[in-house]
Amino acid sequence: MSDLTLTKLDSTQTDFNQQLDRLLAWEAVSDDKVNQIVNEILHRVKTEGDAAVLEYTERFDRCPAETMSALEMSQERLQQSLANLPADQRKALEVAAQRVTDYHERQKSDSWRYTEADGTMLGQQVTPMDKVGLYVPGGKAAYPSSVLMNALPAKVAGVKEIIMVVPTPGGEVNELVLAAAALSGVDRVFCIGGAQAVAALAYGTETVPKVDKIVGPGNIFVATAKRAVFGAVGIDMIAGPSEILVVCDGQTDPDWVAMDLFSQAEHDEDAQPILVSPDSDFIAAVEASINKLLPTMERKAIIEPSMVNRAALIKVRDMDEACEVSNRIAPEHLELSVADPESLLPKIRHAGAIFMGRYTAEALGDYCAGPNHVLPTSGTARFSSPLGVYDFQKRSSLIMFSAEGASEMGKVASVLARGESLTAHARSAEYRIK
Repeated sequence: MSDLTLTKLDSTQTDFNQQLDRLLAWEAVSDDKVNQIVNEILHRVKTEGDAAVLEYTERFDRCPAETMSALEMSQERLQQSLANLPADQRKALEVAAQRVTDYHERQKSDSWRYTEADGTMLGQQVTPMDKVGLYVPGGKAAYPSSVLMNALPAKVAGVKEIIMVVPTPGGEVNELVLAAAALSGVDRVFCIGGAQAVAALAYGTETVPKVDKIVGPGNIFVATAKRAVFGAVGIDMIAGPSEILVVCDGQTDPDWVAMDLFSQAEHDEDAQPILVSPDSDFIAAVEASINKLLPTMERKAIIEPSMVNRAALIKVRDMDEACEVSNRIAPEHLELSVADPESLLPKIRHAGAIFMGRYTAEALGDYCAGPNHVLPTSGTARFSSPLGVYDFQKRSSLIMFSAEGASEMGKVASVLARGESLTAHARSAEYRIK
């Protein structure tokens, strides 16, 4: 087998920035055909409810059902999945769930208020959402870890009802996903998927409740549907392919780094694994490890196109420049595989999650570290954060003026309102001036 042809970049090249831009270019654009199909599905589910969902579930997932109740999993069925899990799987799921819960407990915001000298009270009331919809991919691409990461922060936030949708193509049920739903306290589970499931959650049907927000990953039809229903409901994010950027000083075992790159490449042919190092000998060693280890990988058919088309080995002048390149990329997952990661941390401004030190494999973050694995992709870490408890809480401003405060601030409001020619505003405030 011949060695892979991998993209190698050097920051001293005059066209380095253009080459990096080309490498990073990713347009998760739904074409007109996808948009057209999704819009039709959304319209039919909105107007026809359960009947449309049943028809699409039979057509796309080969799951015929007479009624929606036939597609709902009972709590007993979920608990049965949990009870029947092999002991090692149940233990792993429970440990991960506890760690994710413990981490997210620390994110909770509490209501607050303060009182001014004249007795005026100002503050903020923090309340959970009532209902949240959780989309979970089904069939072979089933991720119980996604159930934990999406449902547990909502539970910690105090969301009253979590509705999970998961397709079961050809009747294929993933017991681990159902067990994770039982463990996470999911309230209702419907075996539906695709744009029709997103529509059912966004608009409500005779059986599926309308939710306040939809979270969770899915294919291009799911992502397009989520984008289209945003406004009718909240959504978490439109996620692109997975990414990992490893910044290394050249002292980590090259096999470790190669496997860390593979860990994201195996998700998707479009996933993007990148190594940044000032040590050209180390880059060559990692390249040799990639070629040595690739033939041993079960998901080689997915990893190889990701490595050939989207990966890069980037040589930089020093660790400061490595941090600059990382900030430019704003990766979903950033590994600081160096002797002293704390020294680099102040230089990192944009990353979804930062894995510090040689022993902190990104894979630990996917399952059981505790922080959320739902992270901003495609450079959106410049303005977005990981999914968290705060995504399931709302904030309402609290304002209560005393008579004295209303009189004093009424004068200020009056001047500003008249400056905007909004005289009803002005007079409403003026009524309260002593």
